Amino acid sequence: MIPVFEPDIGDLEIQAVTEALRRGEISGSFGSTIPKFEEAFTTFVGVKHGVAMSSGTTALHAAVSAMEIQPGEEVLVSASTNIATALAVYHNRGVTVAVDSEVQTWNLNLDQLESLITPRTKGIIPVHLYGHPVDMDRLMAIADKHGLWVIEDCAESHGATVRGRMTGSFGQMSCFSFYANKIITTGEGGMVLTNDDRLAERLRLLRNLAFTKPRFRHEVPGYNFRMTGYQAAMGLAQFSRIEHFIERKRWMAQTYNRYLADVPGVQLPPEMPWAKNVYWMYAILVKPEFGCSRDQLMEKLSQAGIESRTFFCPMNQQPFLRAQAGFREVPCPVADRLWLTGLYLPSSCLLTEEQIHFICDHVRRIGQGK
Repeated sequence: MIPVFEPDIGDLEIQAVTEALRRGEISGSFGSTIPKFEEAFTTFVGVKHGVAMSSGTTALHAAVSAMEIQPGEEVLVSASTNIATALAVYHNRGVTVAVDSEVQTWNLNLDQLESLITPRTKGIIPVHLYGHPVDMDRLMAIADKHGLWVIEDCAESHGATVRGRMTGSFGQMSCFSFYANKIITTGEGGMVLTNDDRLAERLRLLRNLAFTKPRFRHEVPGYNFRMTGYQAAMGLAQFSRIEHFIERKRWMAQTYNRYLADVPGVQLPPEMPWAKNVYWMYAILVKPEFGCSRDQLMEKLSQAGIESRTFFCPMNQQPFLRAQAGFREVPCPVADRLWLTGLYLPSSCLLTEEQIHFICDHVRRIGQGK
């Protein structure tokens, strides 16, 4: 089976983790590796502060918590995203309002954004889906006009750019994931980035049980969202190769594009002229003229030893969000269609051209009914 993804882990990462363990950097409260990883990654993105977290999900949770939203206040969120984005709002007692997707980029529809803003709206969480950035210049202009904060969900966009500027450097905060299938990985892990000194201080407080002085007296409720030292050591090793990983992702996408360009009914992933897509996953849409449904294609690929995954179930369809007090029914026809017709193909940096050709040949033959 060719997996959807497998991490590229080698001797460099193994040595880094081993050395961190020998230094006693086991929990997130000891050693210098976590600050080094935070500094390296924030320098790469071009932001002042980085606060390492135990996952991308907890990074989002901490970021929303730092904004101190009140129960029932609303946050506009990309409809097509991993559930972690909405969970950050839900667990902070806010209400997720789904924003439908654009037809071209599959990111949240900026033409729809202002029509969804109410007096209860406090912020926006745009998601740079599958590695293609949101037009953050335009989004920030809308947010500034209405006095809304912005937290970028960059779980899938390490190194993606908008007019040459890194994703993660636009909003009040940005959240990255270092899960096993991300462009760089610490196994589990994440980070919140910000240029705001006050927010950085609050994030560091929240991630470590909100310890102050005296140590066991707590002014605010915190969380244990700490990254471990040996995870940060692996992150530093992976980070030293980040340009290689981004280059491989773009090569992978270009190779897929070449082999799938003339397959009827397959919509290839976008890259707008102002954007640099890092193709976290190579995502396609299956249109009616392809010859079979998305689900039938996935089943036949599986039979051939090729793993694939569907797009995300959109936030407007999530049962627990719909059951929440204050839920707003917002039609999201594009996101609904992505959920039914989208899939991503194997997207590891370890893929060879021969494997990509094998995958694309099967996609072509399945579409032809062979």
